Amino acid sequence: MQTAPEKLSNTGARLADRYARIRRTTDRLAAPLSVDDCNIQTMPDVSPTKWHMAHTSWFFETFILQPHAPGYRVFHEQFGYLFNSYYEAVGPRHARPRRGTLSRPTWEEVVAYRRHVDAAMQQVLAAGVGADLHPLIELGLQHEQQHQELLLTDIKHVLGTNPLRPAYHPEADSPAGTASELSWVSQPEGLVTIGHVGAGFAFDNESPRHKVWLDAFSLARRPVTQGEWLEFIADGGYTTPSLWLSDGWSWVQQNGIEAPLYWHREDSDWRCYRMTGEGPLNPAQPVTHISFYEAAAFAQWAGARLPRETEWEIVAEDLPICGDFQEAGRFEPQPLGPGHPGHSSDYFFGGVWEWTASSYGPYPGFVAPEGALGEYNAKFMASQMVLRGGSCATPGDHVRPSYRNFFYPHQRWQFTGLRLARDD
Repeated sequence: MQTAPEKLSNTGARLADRYARIRRTTDRLAAPLSVDDCNIQTMPDVSPTKWHMAHTSWFFETFILQPHAPGYRVFHEQFGYLFNSYYEAVGPRHARPRRGTLSRPTWEEVVAYRRHVDAAMQQVLAAGVGADLHPLIELGLQHEQQHQELLLTDIKHVLGTNPLRPAYHPEADSPAGTASELSWVSQPEGLVTIGHVGAGFAFDNESPRHKVWLDAFSLARRPVTQGEWLEFIADGGYTTPSLWLSDGWSWVQQNGIEAPLYWHREDSDWRCYRMTGEGPLNPAQPVTHISFYEAAAFAQWAGARLPRETEWEIVAEDLPICGDFQEAGRFEPQPLGPGHPGHSSDYFFGGVWEWTASSYGPYPGFVAPEGALGEYNAKFMASQMVLRGGSCATPGDHVRPSYRNFFYPHQRWQFTGLRLARDD
């Protein structure tokens, strides 16, 4: 029988291993890039790879090492200003749209910063982590996994908007894929309960668990594909105002939008940029890099609608979390079909984040945590839309049915797609 100290020791060892593994993964994702790649910021939403590497270290330094590691020496006094993201309670910071202006610190200094923080964190973990500190370290690790995803989507924008369209990594073998005919899973009306449940990690915005009444509805058993999106374009989807929300139509007109991000027409054919370089479209691949406005217009065109986040969660909660995740190393949604890893779960997890019709806001009874970490999610609960399910850039162990992602309606540099819904 294990004693309590042995259990604590085993828990600490698992946490130390998990810390080392996640930090190594971030380093590995940056490895294919040149120093020049890592300094580029192509738009305000994109952060340079170098900034991601430093910011995730700043998080551990600021919220764990400085307050909880006696004798810890801050690596550089000005890094707190340079690599704070949005925490007003922590102090002033370098403006987000200007992160790409930071030629200094150098890449080598940022790598040294990571090693400095890692060495101190390993000392903390080796000394034993109490029940009060364990959740904070886990939050830091989940935060780093979010930035792994951002690192990938940001570098895709850096490379994909370069006229040379260089590849992030060589072409990887993919299943051929044959998307099935669209079919539906039905859910009867009734009172349901959603929100995080259980002892595992969840962000604060996934709680409290609460009840919601749902009318009968159906969800498509797979996401919308590139082949179906081509039909939408051919039928005048981007030139028919009646399909679009007013803000969406203004966005299309003002920005000359005629296809998903990274698509471009070559003669009469459409091609797209992937992390493996430029190539032809694959009709069985889930469509991605679309805005909420585009998703809503497609649903209108298809005679359907977008799911509400409650509908998505209640269908997904009993499905296996298997799908197309970061660990596959392809960093592009894979063609649908029997060989796809998410086939048994109706592709609810991984591949593409799925836009919902739900505005991002607090659940009934939500109270933001006190202090700076209360800013992690709560301050963004306005003017954004919820997405569900994870993507090909998301770590597989970072996803759960209650996970709520959120972006502004016009944003589409993330791996965003859609699943159709309809009323029964």
